[in-house]
Amino acid sequence: QVHLVESGGGLVQAGGSLRISCAASERTFGAYTMGWYRHAPGKDREFVASLTLAVDLTYYGDSVKGRFTISRDNVSNMIHLQMNSLKPEDTAVYYCAFSYIAPENNGRLRSVYWGQGTQVTVSS
Repeated sequence: QVHLVESGGGLVQAGGSLRISCAASERTFGAYTMGWYRHAPGKDREFVASLTLAVDLTYYGDSVKGRFTISRDNVSNMIHLQMNSLKPEDTAVYYCAFSYIAPENNGRLRSVYWGQGTQVTVSS
């Protein structure tokens, strides 16, 4: 019933940039929080970034702060993650997510709906 479609993943060299995007259906109209998580082989799922739509606050995981920027486009109902200065340790499947409720104090989503994921690979 909730549909999130992700795009923009791919292979980049270390130090390069990518922008991944998430197209949301109209059922996300009432969303409070949207964001990104990632899951790398051998690691737990990791919080990347989130934003609150009404208050327009942004949150970032410590490992990406200063390099990644989350943004939204209300006209197209999309959110984006601009990833700069990419490192090999950024290699992961990146998942778009949203919630109808406020995030935790650190920006992590509660009661999450997930997209299908898009692969980002950073070579060294």
